[in-house]
Formats: sequence, C-alpha cells, structure tokens
Amino acid sequence: MRPAALGATSCYFPFRMDSPASRIDPLPPWLGMDATQDVLAALGGEARFVGGCVRDALLGRPPADLDLATPLVPENVIERLAAAGLKAVPTGIAHGTVTAVARGRRFEITTLRRDVETDGRHAVVAFTDDWQADAARRDFTMNALSMAADGTLHDYFGGRADLAAGRVRFVGDPATRIAEDVLRLLRFFRFHARFGGADYDADGLAACRAAVHLLPGLSAERVAGELLRLLEGPRAAATLGTMRECGALAHWLPEADEAGLGVLARLEAHVAATGTAPSGVRALAALVPGAEAHGLARRLRLSNADADRLDGLARPAVRLDPHAESPVRRAAFYRLAGDPADHVLLEWARAGEERAGDAAWLALLAQARGWVRPRFPLTGEDARAAGIEPGPAMGAWLKRHEDEWVAFGAVESRAALLARLRQRSH
Repeated sequence: MRPAALGATSCYFPFRMDSPASRIDPLPPWLGMDATQDVLAALGGEARFVGGCVRDALLGRPPADLDLATPLVPENVIERLAAAGLKAVPTGIAHGTVTAVARGRRFEITTLRRDVETDGRHAVVAFTDDWQADAARRDFTMNALSMAADGTLHDYFGGRADLAAGRVRFVGDPATRIAEDVLRLLRFFRFHARFGGADYDADGLAACRAAVHLLPGLSAERVAGELLRLLEGPRAAATLGTMRECGALAHWLPEADEAGLGVLARLEAHVAATGTAPSGVRALAALVPGAEAHGLARRLRLSNADADRLDGLARPAVRLDPHAESPVRRAAFYRLAGDPADHVLLEWARAGEERAGDAAWLALLAQARGWVRPRFPLTGEDARAAGIEPGPAMGAWLKRHEDEWVAFGAVESRAALLARLRQRSH
C-alpha cells in the first residue's frame, strides 16, 4: 500500500498503514543500538519509549532525544543502572527524571507521573504505575504515544491517527490543558507549523483563541524558545498568519504584519527548494523591519549571540545583488555579519515574487555556501614598517588598506599587498 502523506505536507510515512495499529513497522534503527539495548536490559523490561522519539519513529525521522518512562521510582532506576555498570545522573530527581549514559549516549528516564495540582506554569506531581494516567498529562495526542522494546505501540488517545492526518489535538479538554500550562497555547501552534496539515483541530484552535489574554504572563525566555522553534517549521508563515488573526502575536510579536509574513512565506519556499537547514533567527529576521530588530530582541530576551545575529540579518551592512560581478559579491560577503548564505536567502525572499525563480539567486547562494571568510593579510607590524606609529593613525591606515583590499574582492595575497605598498612608496 502506498504510504500516506502527512496532511498537506510532502512528508511520507515509512510504516505500513495497513499494519496492526499496535505495532511500529519497521522498527526505528536506534532501537537496535547497543546503547539502547544496554539501558533496556538494565531496566528489566519495565520501561517504554515515550514522546518525541516515538512520534519521530512513526515519521521515519531521527529523534532529537531518546526518552523513556518507567513505573520504577528514581532510586530504583539509579540502582539498576549502577548494577549494570551504566552511569546514572540525577538530572531531575525531584520530578522523577534520571539520565542514563550508555556508550556515550544519553537517555532520559522518568518515573510515571500523575498531576496533583497545576497553576498555569508549574505542576505538582505524584509517581504512579498507571501508564494511561501518565499519558493523559501530556499535551497532544501525538506526544502521548509510548512504545515497548519490541515495537508494540500504546496509543490511548488516537495519536497515531492524528499524526497521520496532520492534526494537532490536545489530550482531553483543550481549555483545561492550556489552563494547566499557558505555554501549551504556543506549543499548539508550534506543533502545527511542524506537523500540521491545512486544517486545525477546531476545539484546540477555539481554546487557544479564548486564552490569548494569558500570554503576557509567560516569561520572555519561554516564549522565545517556542517562537524560534515554531519558525523552523515548514508551515511557519501560514501558522503565524492564523496566530496573528486570533491575537496570539499581539503582545510578543506584533511586528509580524502581512508584508513580513509574505517575506517569510517566500523564505520558506526557498529554504525547502534549496535543502537549507531551518533557522528560527533567520526566519525572525524575515518578519522584522530592521529598525525594530533591537527592540524585539530585548523584548524576547534573546541571547547575545541570537540578538547580534538577528540585528545583522535584519539590518545588513550591504545589500546583495545577484547580478553583480564576482569580486563585488565577495566584497559584500566579507562585510556582512554571519553566514552569507543566510543573507542570500533573505534578500532573495525580500526581492519579491517576480524574481523568485531567478537562477542568479541560486548561483549567488552556491557562491555564498562555498565562501570562507579570509583574514586581512596586513598587520600592525606592516604599518610600523611603513612608518606609521601605533595609535589612531595606525588603525586608520589598516582600515584604509583593508577597504581597498575588500573592494577588489578580498583575494589579494599578503605578498601582493606588500609589493603594492612598496611601489607606492617610490
């Protein structure tokens, strides 16, 4: 049987849709790794894989992390790992999480939990041996799946069918789940941008729309983490459009207007067509007018590195022209902050629909990807040898010669530069 498509995306499932619903077929390659088998053996069969790695196994994607759940309490988990000669790190012992290290690979192992109390940000939990109760506290049905060591899939809430349909659906009542942790509102959209199809789960979207007034109460760091990951999704532009329409961007990302969303949509198309890795900061720069980049970075409390990268992309030192001569291109790459390929993709998207298919942009992108930033060959010692004393005059001398070197494509060698200097001195 032909694999089923993920909603309206082009991702296909590697498992057979006519296979028993209780199995993952074929088994993910990581299940057979020696490190994985070491951890499973140490836990004595009392564990299942949970969350993202199970979802990604159904999608045929490599997992970011390998997480397990177990009815064993943390102290028992540590004892079993130690008895098997594996390293156990109590990374979140108060919440039941122990990290196992096997053959250099990390596995997060968490004791089954049930919610006792929630306040919109944090939950008080108790340990349990009830697998369904643990699954019921997860956010979406596609994240509530668990898989046993033999590939048996445990699906209490229809997560496999939702994943196949490109439907992001809350476990239980959406309004209740959002009230337990308001960040789930942003996660709903983030998962839709990555896994969703053309349509939203109506109940989930309605609950998000009703709860947008709670978003200002979230910390900037948590919001930024979700937004940057959302912007890496293949449907980010369309998702942000829905978020804007229902008021979910009014507080944290009001800069996302129709023009910015149009640039982001074109950027998505170019990223997909060229096989470029997604980047949340690059996508954020597509949305933001240059003058507003600094304010946005401060509002979201971006790291210094991300803030500098956003500013460099949103306010480039020079603008790229795909039809320019090669030396002019190299000079532009040298003056731009960060990866010139990011700048090419953004300029291409900003150029508009009428030039979206221009082969010159693809040629410029290829040149940017192969470009390695050269080091300006002259030093202070060379300036001193030319009779320039240390201080502002030396800095100005070096800057003048660097600008000249860059104007000719930043390719002239040290020997050529020194020879030119000698000629000028005569």
